[in-house]
Amino acid sequence: MKPIVAVVGRPNVGKSTLVNRIAQSQDAIVHESRGVTRDRSYHDADWNGREFTLIDTGGIEPLKSDDVFAASIRDQALAGAEEADAILFVVDGSVGVTEEDETVARLLKRVKKPTFLLVNKLDNPEREQERLWEFYSLGVGDPIPISATHGHGTGDLLDELIQVLPEETDDEDPFPEALGVAIIGRPNAGKSSLFNRIIGAERSIVSDVAGTTRDAIDTIVERNGRAYRLVDTAGIRKKSTVYENVEYYSMVRGLRAIDRADVALLVIDSSVGVTEQDQKVANLAIERGCALVVLLNKWDLLPDDRAREHVLETIDRRLTMAPWAEYLRISALTGRSVEKIWAYIDGADDRRAQKIPTARLNQFLTELREFGHTVVDGKRRLRMHYVTQTGVKPPTFTFFVNHPDLVNDTYARYLENRLREKFDLKGTPVRLRFRSKSADKAGE
Repeated sequence: MKPIVAVVGRPNVGKSTLVNRIAQSQDAIVHESRGVTRDRSYHDADWNGREFTLIDTGGIEPLKSDDVFAASIRDQALAGAEEADAILFVVDGSVGVTEEDETVARLLKRVKKPTFLLVNKLDNPEREQERLWEFYSLGVGDPIPISATHGHGTGDLLDELIQVLPEETDDEDPFPEALGVAIIGRPNAGKSSLFNRIIGAERSIVSDVAGTTRDAIDTIVERNGRAYRLVDTAGIRKKSTVYENVEYYSMVRGLRAIDRADVALLVIDSSVGVTEQDQKVANLAIERGCALVVLLNKWDLLPDDRAREHVLETIDRRLTMAPWAEYLRISALTGRSVEKIWAYIDGADDRRAQKIPTARLNQFLTELREFGHTVVDGKRRLRMHYVTQTGVKPPTFTFFVNHPDLVNDTYARYLENRLREKFDLKGTPVRLRFRSKSADKAGE
């Protein structure tokens, strides 16, 4: 497992710019307005051969903030810090110490992790010392001058950072081929009951192995010659040393489980229906390319057809990001239909890993052209030349077209829907890419 480094601080001090600089990518959103990074994001980085994972957190705002997202962002950032092996605390050297910086410093002192105080936006190295002295008042160590935009000071910082990181644990995985299955959903939906029902029903459990999610255990189950790695994040109810937002803490653990999963089982409490938190966690799974199976738990507790119709209606309305996901009515408590889950997992995983021959894809494209539905902008008309599958897990399709910039979200959705009508892609997200036919020649 790679060491984890959290980048925290109040909004708009340059955290995302620093993450992009260290990870040598442009993945993090960089924008002038406050609080653009609403959610934590993970980035792989390495320095002199030492690999680590960066968590880009949202800005921590005081509880009295008017921003409706502030408490959530604060929890996100603190959860990221708690998970981390080291913390990069970023402040704005062009502004000086603010009340918000002092709030962040107080919170970080309680986390008790190696912390580097980075005074950002000091773009003139010759004058940086005169701006540093006031940051000693934060009481989190010696301030380090950097410029995330220009890169000043980041090399020395990384040299120091890797000195405090623990060695990467490289425990040999006895089950490298096991299919990763994450049980996700909001608290009290029945994840723990389902987990216990699944492993209790299986007498052929091979072993429990330490998961890379802290506080989680991976349970290996073997069925019909196939190994499954079940990641249990459901039972975690540990009180944070910094805050007690149990729902959010459980979400953090769920995210770590999703990162390692092939298939996510989204457990819905049928007595409540699909909630906003269910939507969020489903989106996280889809963004990370997991296959998705929706389990309608506690189905047997619904009193009548009207209640059952209401639940199905919330699926149609609130899981619009995954109309392709299959759903199964279950009861973790009684065991109803739990045995059927395995077939849904296998089916979704098979379709996520499938490779569709190029000849069949281009036959699909020929049929698509006959419909004549395309995008026109003035004199420009979108023409698709050919298509090929360029990735699996999840299936990724690259369309070579004359004007990639003409492809809008509506047309991409239309293409995905037609692809799903033609090919069996139930249970798996797909990725569509659009490239100019001349891109290869141009070396793009």
